[in-house]
Amino acid sequence: MTAYVRLEVRRTLRDAGFAISSVGVPVMMYLLFTNLGGQNSAAYKTAAMVGMAAYGALGAALSLGTGVAEDKSSGWLRQLRITPMTPRQVVTGRALTGTVVVLPAILAVLLAGGLVNGVRLDAWQWAVTALALWADSLPFTLLGLGNGYRLSAQTTGVVNVACNLGLAVVGGLWFPVGLFPEWLATLSSYTPTNRFSELGRSVAEGTAPEAAALTVLAVWAALFGAYAAASYRRSARTT
Repeated sequence: MTAYVRLEVRRTLRDAGFAISSVGVPVMMYLLFTNLGGQNSAAYKTAAMVGMAAYGALGAALSLGTGVAEDKSSGWLRQLRITPMTPRQVVTGRALTGTVVVLPAILAVLLAGGLVNGVRLDAWQWAVTALALWADSLPFTLLGLGNGYRLSAQTTGVVNVACNLGLAVVGGLWFPVGLFPEWLATLSSYTPTNRFSELGRSVAEGTAPEAAALTVLAVWAALFGAYAAASYRRSARTT
């Protein structure tokens, strides 16, 4: 399985489209949002940095699903089923791939915050913020895998874009939740993206994360994990 993970990581990181959409776009949006319109306070640049790093991780994680759907249509998944790898190992290998490919997106935005926008954090805060965003991106990897195993390549791309934009906007990754109307702010608190970025912000601000954030993320991870497993079983019956 280690060789399989290495193969998938190389395939993903060599994709120019992945580099542009999952790394370049979040960095560009972060720098634009924090240097236009007078939004240049240190607190805003720090919060926006975490939000855009989370957005980059979200896009990178979901992109795995598009790759899975393309592999399914090309027959690569059928080839994997005749190898010694079990279905559990195949799904686990893809999930592990997700834990690697989200790192460039997270680190690129954090570097932009520190080197370009002058965000200042203690060394442990930089490290733990990156670690928190990295570790807690798993639910979105599972969502992308579920979409990829269940849907066609074209449909997966459309659904992943919709999930990416919807979860990013409603979860407050682009704009502060404080600007939302009350009903939308309440809805946002139940989204995995809102709690995902909240964990990173709490570290950057030097505060402890709320138990509710961990609970909401754990529930979504379980739901998306069940969805990915069911989608893989369905794919095994139909391809």
